[in-house]
This record gives sequence, structure tokens and C-alpha cells, in this order.
Amino acid sequence: MLGFIKRFLGDNNDKEIKRMRGIVDVINGHEKALESLSDDALAGHTGKFKERLANGESLDDMLPEAFAVVREASRRVLGMRHFDVQMIGGICLHEGKIAEMRTGEGKTLVATLPVYLNALEGKGVHMVTVNDYLARRDSEWMGRVYRFLGLSVGLIAHDMDFPERKLAYASDVTFGTNNEFGFDYLRDNMVIHPQQMVQRDLHYAIVDEVDSILVDEARTPLIISGPGQKSTDMYAVMARAVAQLKEGEDYKLDEKQKTVAPSDEAVLKVERIVGIKNLYAPENLELSHCFTAALRAKALMKRDRDYVVRDDEIIIVDEFTGRLMVGRRYSDGLHQAIEAKEGVKIQRESQTLASITFQNYFRMYDKLGGMTGTAKTEEDEFLKIYKLPVVVVPTNRPVQRVDEPDAIYKTKRAKYRAVGQAVEEIHKTGQPILIGTTSITQSEELSAILKQHGVEHNVLNAKYHEKEAEIIKDAGQRGAVTIATNMAGRGTDIQLGDGVQELGGLYILGTERHESRRIDNQLRGRAGRQGDPGRSKFYLSLEDDLLRLFASDNIASIMDRLGMDENDPIEHKLITRSIERAQKKVEARNFDIRKHVLEYDDVMNQQREVIYAERRKILRGEDLKENIFFMLDKIIESEMDQYANAKLYPEEWTLDGLIEDAEKIYAPEGKLKKEELEAMSRDELEETLKKTAHEAYAAREQLFGEENMRELEKVVMLRVVDNHWMEHLDRMDMLREGINLRAYGQRNPLVEYKIEALDMFEAMEAAIQTDIAKLMYRVSIVTQEQQQLQDRLQTARASHGEESSAAETKKKPQRNKNDIGRNDPCPCGSGKKYKNCCGRNK
Repeated sequence: MLGFIKRFLGDNNDKEIKRMRGIVDVINGHEKALESLSDDALAGHTGKFKERLANGESLDDMLPEAFAVVREASRRVLGMRHFDVQMIGGICLHEGKIAEMRTGEGKTLVATLPVYLNALEGKGVHMVTVNDYLARRDSEWMGRVYRFLGLSVGLIAHDMDFPERKLAYASDVTFGTNNEFGFDYLRDNMVIHPQQMVQRDLHYAIVDEVDSILVDEARTPLIISGPGQKSTDMYAVMARAVAQLKEGEDYKLDEKQKTVAPSDEAVLKVERIVGIKNLYAPENLELSHCFTAALRAKALMKRDRDYVVRDDEIIIVDEFTGRLMVGRRYSDGLHQAIEAKEGVKIQRESQTLASITFQNYFRMYDKLGGMTGTAKTEEDEFLKIYKLPVVVVPTNRPVQRVDEPDAIYKTKRAKYRAVGQAVEEIHKTGQPILIGTTSITQSEELSAILKQHGVEHNVLNAKYHEKEAEIIKDAGQRGAVTIATNMAGRGTDIQLGDGVQELGGLYILGTERHESRRIDNQLRGRAGRQGDPGRSKFYLSLEDDLLRLFASDNIASIMDRLGMDENDPIEHKLITRSIERAQKKVEARNFDIRKHVLEYDDVMNQQREVIYAERRKILRGEDLKENIFFMLDKIIESEMDQYANAKLYPEEWTLDGLIEDAEKIYAPEGKLKKEELEAMSRDELEETLKKTAHEAYAAREQLFGEENMRELEKVVMLRVVDNHWMEHLDRMDMLREGINLRAYGQRNPLVEYKIEALDMFEAMEAAIQTDIAKLMYRVSIVTQEQQQLQDRLQTARASHGEESSAAETKKKPQRNKNDIGRNDPCPCGSGKKYKNCCGRNK
């Protein structure tokens, strides 16, 4: 049906390609004239383009000439001339689309076109890659083209200091990983001076391997955390308790949904082991949280699949790339539970200081483009969440790779036996083989089998990722056999060695289907690049996770009816299609999960944007005094509602309470006299309170000096906002954790979450206003002269031994408990002394 509609209406992708081919014709028309220019004259186009932009011309107007200039520069500097299809890819990226381009079609070179064009605006272009190696490689390699044309190039690397980072972001083109860009955004919203920010406004980004970053990693938020206060002892206790539980008897595991549910008997067992009466009593809230985490760690998290243990530390393995995610930790106590399970040092549960999902980070860019070998299967998600259409770009040369039907065996044992035999036979011909696996464990099992067959090979998985580029580089050489987890699927091309084309090119042998078709397609795409020959085949078993959970019943019954034994494979396109249907089911479910996560995070995101916008205003020092007066007025209006409500008669007002409340925040003690207030109307009373607050503020400003007062406003406001925001993040985490229980009461958890989150946010805003007002009237500034006098007194006493330490403490000038001493920790939370931070100009 779909095919008929496409034939009748025409394929939209074909229309887009046809339109872009027209633009490519115009680009090609500039080529001859540019070839005859000197290097200086060619590079001089950059200045001319910038002038034309300043005179009102658009980037779209200049695209054909700019792309032609980049092509010529690349030809001279790199010896690489862009193909016409690469020009089409560049147009897609400039227009804010995703270019799906097959492996080996030169995506890295494609990006130079829109990066150069958009960098002409001088607002900065971010080139986002999946790992540090690719960021560094591309910044050096493609950076030569940009520098030749007069643009500056920066690289964001993990171990960079502040000046290097700031300089990199000030460049016309900045390379880095998605993690680095995201974390820098969060850190910029925690600084206490505008000069400490490294990023400019988020203008334009091109995301390489866009499906990996915007889909696969979309469920995991970036989190900056600080040390928490909770003890880790309970995790060790619970790990020992759940170790005695058995699947089926004590808990039910749902592998499809990735959930685990304990039975009533299991809860009773744990209560007996731990020595409590009711695990779910309010006083045992922390304990029940640890129990949930411990059970998930035991039943769902597998060593060498989900994580590895290295140097007494648990390191997460990325399920989509197979790479180690050093420094990343599971949230909600799961990481501590795994540490307890594996007997390594349990680190304290941390407190969230700032967090954001990649979905919400990348949606903040004015324009976004992406490229990958596999995006069409997730086009709905890209459109709905990022408003990014996918354009499938034609290959430069026809694809020669042959994709054979899957071979399915009854058992894993039979599958591995068949893989061993197939590899041995192919290896004898000299044809290079890349064997794809889905986990570290599987890659090591296959390595043992190949050793039994006497086949020399390399293993590439998260344990040996340092050698990745070297191993992959040689994977296309004659006689090479490489076992790799999914990390071999992205970012690096496998070049064929001498005589390999005649042997049939690279042979891709998949040993398990991933739940996402994209990951399988990435593996297949390692072979057959740029018209090279190649072959791919998947060897599966009914015991593989995907088939066992989603597709095994039908296939098993077919095998039984045919009377096939363990070693007989079934190969048929119908079977391959049924597996793809199973994958589509899982993809749809995973999309729903990501959409669900985003719906909740959108609530948090709106609040984050409000807080971060307020923070930026404070950093820039925009009308802080006016802001504080506005807060004071709101506080006074609230006091009036509470103690002198308009609905009450004046004799019913609680003036004692009003005076006490006012003196706690803004009124000098004894300034407000009850007998005077009793004689006032409600409007006069409110006006008196506001006048008192403003006069007291003016007195403090006169005492400290205007410049000091402005700095104090900034420090106090940032400190209060940050402290309350951190507490709010904690409360939002707790709300999110328990909100799904509302479904049992026939209530929509998301609607309930939105309502409660708004209430909590409004309560936080009110608390922020009150605390800022309180501190501005209570905190004192210790001047440099006062501090020096105190230091001299202490030094004199110590050197002359005039008094005992007890007497010294008694007689030492006492500071108001809210004063900030120059050697005190800075109240902004930076961890530095006040004199080296916000008080350095005092």
C-alpha cells in the first residue's frame, strides 16, 4: 500500500534530492573560476562573504559560492574534492535537517561546507562528535581547511583548564563531544561572575552520529553532583539480603519491560534478615529505597554487559556503543547497589546540583543539523522531538555489498559452533572478517571459540578501547579477523588492504541482533563503502535475548514442524522479516519510554530556564536593587494578607505578629510601635512597612558604600538561588520517583506531577524572596581594614603570649554570625575563601 502511494504521489525524499541537485549545479558553475585563483585570493573570499552578510545578504544567497570555495580549499589543502552527493549532504545540514549518508561516504568532509558557511556569521558553530578521539582528529584534519580560509578553530577536551576552554568557545568553529558541550552549559549556569562563563549563546550545531546522541543517549540526563549526606551502610546490608533471593520464587523478572517485582514472601524474608517489622513503614523509607535498588542490581544488571569492574570501581558500559562511560554513574542509588553487590568501595550517594537531558540541551540551539548512516528508522522521533526531517542522501557509487538472510539455530551452542566453522573457512581464503557482538562477555566467548579453531584474531571491546583506532584501521587487511562490540560501528572507516577487493571485500558476521535495527545497519555498513564489494550475514539463536523475548515462538514451531535438529539452521527472508518486526516493536516501545522521560523533563526544563534566566540577570547586575525592593514589596503584601487581612476589621488584626515578622526580616528592632500602627488605615500601614524597609536598606547602603552593596546583592542572591534550586532538584527527584503510584488511584501521574511541580516551584520562589530579603538586612561586610586589624591583634597576642587560648576566645572581637570574614568560605558555594572569590575587590 505504502509503495503504491509513493508511486502515485511521488517520494518526498526524491523531490528534495532533485531540488538540491539544482543547487549543486549552481555550485559546480563556480568551480572553474575558483581553480585559477591564488591561495590568498581564494582565502580572501571569507572577508568578502562577511561584508555581504553585513550588507543584508543571507547565508542562503551565498551558499553556492561559499560551498564552491570550501570544495576548492579542501582540494588544495587535503587533496579531497567533495562529490556532488556530499554537496547535497551539506545543503541538508545547512537547512537544519538530518543527512542519512552510508558509511564511507565522507560525512566528516561533508560537514566542512555548512560549518564554514554558518561560521561566517561570527556567532560560533559547534561540531559535536561521539568521543574525544574523533573530536581531536576532526579538529586537526578538517581544521586545516577552516584555518586556510581564515577561520579560527577550537577543541574542547576533557582535561582542559578554564582559559583554554574559553578560548575554544570563542573560536569560529568549536569541536567537542556532546558530554563536554552539555556539562559546560550546566557549569556556566553555576558561576558567580559572567567572566567565568565559557560558552556563548547556542547558535548552530552539527551533531555527528546524530542517532547515537539524540536517540540512544536521550534517556540518560547529564548530572553535575556534589557529595550527599546519606550513609552507604544500608546498601551493603541490602546487597547481602537480596543475594539470598531466587528468581521465580522471590521475585518476578520482566525482561521486556526491564522491571523486577518482589513477592510478599521476599519482603518478609528481607524484613527477617534486616531485623525490622515493616519495610514500607515511613521510618524505613531509605531502607525500602535501598531494597529496590539492590534487587534491580541483582536481577537486571549484568557484569561485563552493563558494567565492568576496574580498579575497585564500577564503570558503566554504553549499551549502544560498547564504550566505557568513565565518570558516569547510575542514579537513584543503583550505582551504590551495584558497588555493594560486587564488593567494591561504596561511594556516597550524591546530591544533584544541576542536570539536563541531551534532548533539552540540543533543542536550545537556534539551528541544528545532524548526520549518520542510520536515521530513517527513527524519523518520527526526530520530527516530533527535534523538528528535524531526515533526508536519505544517495551514495556516490552503487552499493555492492551483499546482505545474506539470517541463519537461525535452536541454541546458542549450535550458533557458536556454526560461527567458528564459518570463520575458519572464510579465513582460509584470506578474506578479512569483522565479527560483531552485543556484549563484552559474548566477544570473549567467541574469542575462546576462535582460539579452538586456531584462528588468529583481535578483540575490540570496552576493556581494550585504548587500541580502538589501531585495531579498526587494520580490520580490512588480508587475513584479518576482528571481534568487536558495537563500538566498531561508528566514526572510523575500515580501508581494504591489497588484493582484498578480489576476495570479495570485508565480510561482516553478526552474532546477535540488537534491539535497534540502526545498530545492526551500522555494523553492516562497515562493509561495502564507496562501491567496494562486501558481504554480511547474521548468525542467531532462539536463545538470543531479542528472539527469546519477542520472536521465538513462531520460529520454534516452524523448526519443530520441519523436524530440524539443533545444528540445522533455518534461513529464509520471511524469518528475517519477522525479526525486523520484533525490532520495530522494541523501537516503538523505547521511543515511548524516551517520550515519557521527555514529558517529565519538559516540566523541569521550564523551571530550569526560569532559574537560569534569573541567574544570568543577577550575574549581569541588572537592577538587582530594584529586584530586591520588588521582593520586599511582595513579602510585605503577604504579611498584610496574613496579619491585617482586608476582610477583617482593624481590631481583628494581629499587629504583634506583624511587628515580630517584620523585625525578623527588614525592620530595625523597636522601629515599629504598636500604638502608632493601631491608628493607621490598612493602606497607611502597608505604606509604613514599605517605607521602613526602604529606609533601613538605604541606611545599610550608606554604611557599606554603594559599590559594596551592589556586590553583596549579587553574592547573596546567587547563594540563595543556588541553595534553593539544589534542594528543589532533590525534592523533584523524590516526587518523580513516587508519582507513578498515583495511577493506582485512577489519576494521571503526569498531570499530578505537573500540578505538584508548579506548587513546589512557586513555594521555592517565595522562599528565595524571603531568604534574600532576610540576608540583605542581616549579613555584614568585613572590610579589608577590619580584617587586617583582627589579624594583627591575633598575631600580637600569639607572639607575646599575653593570654591563654580560653581567655583569647573570650576577649576576641566577636563577629555577627551573618558577617562574611575574608578567610571564611565564600557564601556563593565555590569552595574558595571569600577574599579569593566574591570578596577579592574588598
